[in-house]
Amino acid sequence: MAASPSFAAPVPLGAPRRAWLTDLPLLLVAVFWGGSYLAAKGITTGHTVVAVLVLRFALVVPVLVAAGLRGLRALTGAQWRGAAVLGAILAGIFLLETYGVVHTSATNAGLIISLTMIFTPLAEAAVTRTRLAPGFLGAAGLSVTGVVLLTQGAGFTTPSLGDLLILLAALGRTAHVLAMARIKAVRSADSLSLTTVQLGTAVLVFAVLAATGDGASPWSAALGFGPREWAGLVFLSVFCTLFAFFVQMWAVRRTSPSRVSLLLGTEPLWAAVAGIALAGDRPGPLGLAGALLVLGGTAWGRRTADTDGR
Repeated sequence: MAASPSFAAPVPLGAPRRAWLTDLPLLLVAVFWGGSYLAAKGITTGHTVVAVLVLRFALVVPVLVAAGLRGLRALTGAQWRGAAVLGAILAGIFLLETYGVVHTSATNAGLIISLTMIFTPLAEAAVTRTRLAPGFLGAAGLSVTGVVLLTQGAGFTTPSLGDLLILLAALGRTAHVLAMARIKAVRSADSLSLTTVQLGTAVLVFAVLAATGDGASPWSAALGFGPREWAGLVFLSVFCTLFAFFVQMWAVRRTSPSRVSLLLGTEPLWAAVAGIALAGDRPGPLGLAGALLVLGGTAWGRRTADTDGR
């Protein structure tokens, strides 16, 4: 449950024997992101979604502001506005993801959200009026078939509300990527400042919703937390957000974008592992077949897209 910032071009890859020093932290980020669906599900109810989001990011934004104050001061008005628009989109994504995971399994959430890797090239091709390779279209078809089977693990039924919300979140992630590419002002902004403004805007959106909605307030939600809930919140804030962001900033200067994408692209695999091993998710034969199709289709699609881009 994270949105990756954009980065400048990295330096060339270092010696192969040292690659694991970069790969391991990136793999940990993917593991943390995969576990974030289960963590969010464990501390959130339909009544506390907005409150938990306020708490999660209110813990993060001050650290980012302190770390990148000079960069924030250097942003132009256009960059602030562009980042704020991206932040509003990001707020919608987090709302959809968090409400979605409340109403579906952590396994389903992590696998369905991975369709972003398929939706984004499809949407980009539609916007730019370019033709995708037949291999990518095959990968897209495989992934969509996998999601259909995944959501029908107990027999063919209507997908749950949570499944549909996570699907909308995947479309939201696609819109966020396309907007980031098309808002010219943000292209020259450094990733730390851009992420800080986006998350700050998202927190403002969540705070307004908390103040005007009928859900629990952040204060009452915090008072109701026990050790398990606070541990889950710290995990989401520190490991899935702060640690993930700074590892990406560090790693992208030491390895290639394809390697970063490959390692972070294992997120849905870890979501499935966490859901099945820790939460007792039982997708059934159809669901397991669907999970394998989603993982295979998104991996195939990512490789095809990378090959076409070179």
